[in-house]
Amino acid sequence: MNLLSVEDVSKRYGDRLLFNEISFGIQKGQKTALVAKNGTGKTSLLKIIAGIEPPDTGKVTFRKDITVAILDQDPKINGAKTILENVLQSEIPSIKVLREYEIAIHTEDFKAIENLIPEMDRLKLWDTESKITQILGVLNLHDVHRLATKLSGGEEKRIALAAILFSNPDLIILDEPTNHLDLEMIEWLEKFLSASNVSLLMVTHDRYFLENVCDNIIEIDNEQLYSYQGNFTYYLTRKAERQANDSVNLEKAKNVFRKELDWIRRQPKARTTKSKARVDNFDGIKQEASKNLNEESIAIDFKPERLGNKIIELHNISKSYDDKMLFSNFNYKFQKGEKVGIAGKNGAGKTTLLNIITGTEQSDTGKVVVGETVSIGIFNQAGLKLKKDVRVIEVLRDIAEVIEQKDGKTVDAARLLEKFLFNRKEQHKFVSTLSGGEKRRLYLVSVLMSNPNFLILDEPTNDLDIITLSILEDYIKSFIGCVVLVTHDRYLLDKVADHTFVFEGDEKIKDHVGKYSDYRESLKLAKLQATKTKNISPKVEKPKKESKNKLTYKDKLKFETLDKEIPVLENKKGLLNEEISSGNLPSEELVSKIEELSKISEEIEIKSVIWIELAELYQ
Repeated sequence: MNLLSVEDVSKRYGDRLLFNEISFGIQKGQKTALVAKNGTGKTSLLKIIAGIEPPDTGKVTFRKDITVAILDQDPKINGAKTILENVLQSEIPSIKVLREYEIAIHTEDFKAIENLIPEMDRLKLWDTESKITQILGVLNLHDVHRLATKLSGGEEKRIALAAILFSNPDLIILDEPTNHLDLEMIEWLEKFLSASNVSLLMVTHDRYFLENVCDNIIEIDNEQLYSYQGNFTYYLTRKAERQANDSVNLEKAKNVFRKELDWIRRQPKARTTKSKARVDNFDGIKQEASKNLNEESIAIDFKPERLGNKIIELHNISKSYDDKMLFSNFNYKFQKGEKVGIAGKNGAGKTTLLNIITGTEQSDTGKVVVGETVSIGIFNQAGLKLKKDVRVIEVLRDIAEVIEQKDGKTVDAARLLEKFLFNRKEQHKFVSTLSGGEKRRLYLVSVLMSNPNFLILDEPTNDLDIITLSILEDYIKSFIGCVVLVTHDRYLLDKVADHTFVFEGDEKIKDHVGKYSDYRESLKLAKLQATKTKNISPKVEKPKKESKNKLTYKDKLKFETLDKEIPVLENKKGLLNEEISSGNLPSEELVSKIEELSKISEEIEIKSVIWIELAELYQ
């Protein structure tokens, strides 16, 4: 059943064509993601679908009698109402009863509670009441009866998200739903949406989210729309095949273009009708031959100033606000070339630690020692403050004209902007005309143009497209200085961080060596083990009787074999991930490697489950 149809929709801003006569549909139960480079029309298309902006051509049609909920990047919350009233804003009878019941409980209006209980029973709302408690708790919206005034942007977005999830519409449209959510919230939302039968259309840069939630990906590229019936891995595979095919066609077009160009130049000014047709054909060939297919595979190899032996040292750092201690007596000495991720719940103190490192905030105890050779580059959440009448290229030239690479060659500001997907025409646009994502991308380039040797990135992935994130990953991996990265992007953490400072909420900062996803898996395993231990009732041992829980010889052999096999498979998985991420594989080999990776991942999962079951008995 088709819930949404987009037919032959086009949109242009001034002389800039975003997309041209694109068409697609959303089926019931389908979870679709829209991906594209910043500034190519993702948010504009969502606004057209939502009826906020009209298309230049085409139409958008929703199926009759369905409910649609839309989460904007910057939702508006009614400050005159409480958080709970904003979440339970629907006037559907069941929601209205639940809202009144929750308010009666809070105000201890026992007469109202007594009157509402039969209605709660009749409408079978007790499970629903439990659901709202769960959603609000996970999204860190605990004081739900306070007025929704003076809220942060993150709190407003979480309230709007809770309202949508709770209203359970037929179709949800989400614009960057993971922005302002911490890692635990994102993992919960991922599971919630995966298990739900709701239909989705969303814009997101979170690649694990794309992998685990979506079953369909549509992409706007060169003003056209391409559809991929699968998750993120499938999309990458099929896109690589499409680009490989386009490369062949591009080379053919260039050869024809050369011949046609030579013919055009040799013609006299007065042309026949037959030659005019050839001239018209030439224009189409020229456009095809001018396509740029290499924008995603750009190497960045800058040479920052040398770091001395003393970099940045943290000695007994503590920080608290009012009665809340964020962290205490934290010690760390940064080493050359290390890349540190920082993860934790919102409000745990991640940005505060960065501010202490950079000297913009003082610690309560201890001191920070910064080496003389350290040059810090900071990308923070506040963004870049720019004059609106400044052109893009001027922003970088005000920082530096050129930047040196490791091979001794230099890259000028224009070429660096090209590396980050600002073509020569876009470089002369005024900053005021850029989209939010393009401004963030320009800010990132300006930080890199200063050529730091100690890079601090605070939530760099917000509003950046997947192509830019891929370029940023390549930069971080090849960067020979130090990197400190705060992000809710699990994919980015796994790809670039050597180890992660995890704020666990107990005033301690845990230094986890390895991938962040491994840390999360270890927590899940520990929780599972604790649950199983708790549920096992104590038994009186009988000395001369074998326990039924003992491993047989065959089971013991199986356990020891798995204990050796799983690390080998994990190592092979890591090598395959590196090969796939390198961007150097031909399309056929890339498809083969991705299929092999899928099989190995499945094998690891199956064997790990068996290993855990046997480990319970292997005492």
